[in-house]
Amino acid sequence: MTHYKLSADFKLPANPKPIVVIGAGGIMEEAHLPAYRKANWPVLGIYDLQLEKAQRVASLFGIPAVYDSLEALVSNVPPDVVFDIAVPASRLIDILNQLPQGANVMMQKPMGETLEAAKEILHICETKHFTASVNFQMKLIPSIIAAKHLINQGAIGDLHDMEIRMNIYHPWELWEFLFGIPRMEMLYHSIHYMDMIAYFLGMPKQIYAKTFQHPKQMQLASTRSIIIFDYDRPIRAFVNTNHGHDFGLDHQDSFVKWEGTKGAIKATLGKNINFPKGEADHFAYFLSDHPADGWIEATIPGAWYPDAFVATMADLQCAIEDPTSAHITSVKHAYDTMRLVEAAYLSNDRGGTPLPD
Repeated sequence: MTHYKLSADFKLPANPKPIVVIGAGGIMEEAHLPAYRKANWPVLGIYDLQLEKAQRVASLFGIPAVYDSLEALVSNVPPDVVFDIAVPASRLIDILNQLPQGANVMMQKPMGETLEAAKEILHICETKHFTASVNFQMKLIPSIIAAKHLINQGAIGDLHDMEIRMNIYHPWELWEFLFGIPRMEMLYHSIHYMDMIAYFLGMPKQIYAKTFQHPKQMQLASTRSIIIFDYDRPIRAFVNTNHGHDFGLDHQDSFVKWEGTKGAIKATLGKNINFPKGEADHFAYFLSDHPADGWIEATIPGAWYPDAFVATMADLQCAIEDPTSAHITSVKHAYDTMRLVEAAYLSNDRGGTPLPD
């Protein structure tokens, strides 16, 4: 009988660098800073366009220095800090241009609002010799890490099917900057799932996609999407999102499912259900070698908030220590994810095949 190790472990840096944060919004308060507190990583300073917000967050997390300008922050921090940036994507280029040569940088996703912006961000990072990551943390949620470990051990055989389904109600009003922008759901949410599929299956040959508005959320460019990854081998992989399911929690879904030639895994991501409070995560797997066991439920320690944010920063910190590390959150990987998003919007804009006469 083959025994497989079920683990959500990831590599931690031996000598983590201190962190300074740019942006004092909800994601910083709810995820980034709780993650660094949990990991016992020092945060030396904070800057936000709204000084009062920065001061409030600093008091909550014991951050010793609050800066009233980006220039002041850059001028007063040690050269080896990590700049953790969580601002709207439209502001990234301006901020990156103000950081010093050789900086260590973590950016909140997306990597700009267009592929052209992503190209410019990649160019800045390369010419200024940054060690840089984009915070695609969903592929580093503990249950997703556990699934990756099982798959890498061959537990479910050859992976040939990956489904990501979100049938939830999302309170978009928490992010006012999303209202009125031309690209929304695929760029700011399903981008995570596209990144995750590529992490497990590699880059596809092409993408089919359609993104939709919701009649009750017409102020937003789109809130529902279907995205199909097309590979040159017998693989089915797709994303199916609906953020407008405002009919209670009973039939909300938030899961990733993998099927292989020898088994399957399903991870329920409870944070998306009843967001931002969230529900419990669930993890189960089925091994064809042991059919009598049926679906095996397992408890995976940790959760998306804050553990996945520990993992993304750890990935960057390990790359700072060792440039040959895997660095799966690197700007180069993130640029490929932006290519997927661009293909999805091009597919959406070109439309379907008309019905024959």
